[in-house]
Amino acid sequence: MSSRATPKVTLLMGGPSAEREVSLSSGRACAEALRAAGYVVDELDAGADLAGQLSAARPEVVFNALHGRWGEDGCVQGLLEWLRIPYTHSGGLASALAMDKTRSKAVYVEAGVPVVTSGMFDRAAIEADHVMTPPYVVKPNNEGSSVGVYIVSEAANGPPVLAPDMPESLMVEAYVPGRELTVTVMGDRPLCVTEIISEGWYDYHAKYTVGGSHHVLPAEIPAEIEEACLAHALTAHEALGCRGVTRTDYRWDDRRGLDGLIALETNTQPGMTGTSLVPEQAAHVGISFPELCDWIIKDASCDR
Repeated sequence: MSSRATPKVTLLMGGPSAEREVSLSSGRACAEALRAAGYVVDELDAGADLAGQLSAARPEVVFNALHGRWGEDGCVQGLLEWLRIPYTHSGGLASALAMDKTRSKAVYVEAGVPVVTSGMFDRAAIEADHVMTPPYVVKPNNEGSSVGVYIVSEAANGPPVLAPDMPESLMVEAYVPGRELTVTVMGDRPLCVTEIISEGWYDYHAKYTVGGSHHVLPAEIPAEIEEACLAHALTAHEALGCRGVTRTDYRWDDRRGLDGLIALETNTQPGMTGTSLVPEQAAHVGISFPELCDWIIKDASCDR
């Protein structure tokens, strides 16, 4: 990164993924925060010729506010490594691992982070009959923000009918009842535990619509659950090889105590919108949004 105090920043947002709109919201919010921190920021809607766009922009550092496939799965990270432009958040391998739910669960298990029973199945088999005893969840192996998630209830009369645009191979995992918890990790520091309360389950609408969910922080949970959430989030972050800021999500069945805590996934580029959890947790521990974005920029590098 440039040795100047405030390098020229190109902020990547938008892009072609299913999470384009929330990425645009994150990007605009981060651009505003970075300008408040004294940076010169160019906002760039990432297109098919991203290499050409970056060459024209000539950034000294890239703030990656892309979400979902392509921008969060190692592809853009690989391009930025090739161009030798310092960038924020995790590197290519960690990004690809965290986005691939099957492989990230294997890393979790090896590191001692609790996971739920799951498997990969062809969509034809999933639609033909129950491939797992209900209740269970069907979702793409490499999407985020609850995109394409189906919950099959215990009372379901039959298997789910999936949308035509769903992949041919999908993850099916046992449904975990209970409370939604999440932890932000900033570098080597887990910040706090938030409980997310929403009507029904925490879907895309609940995540990114004002009033769609209510956040309680710090979460009103027993000390042993708080400690486990913080520890597992840091373990997941480090085991996956992540850098910068991540957020690890959990379900906790409070009837089962510590045995009811399950890690769902680690987000390598979590949302940074007005309803997002990471800025809330940072503020709770005394870090303003401009300070958070400034820290993320200063953490940027190649070879991540």
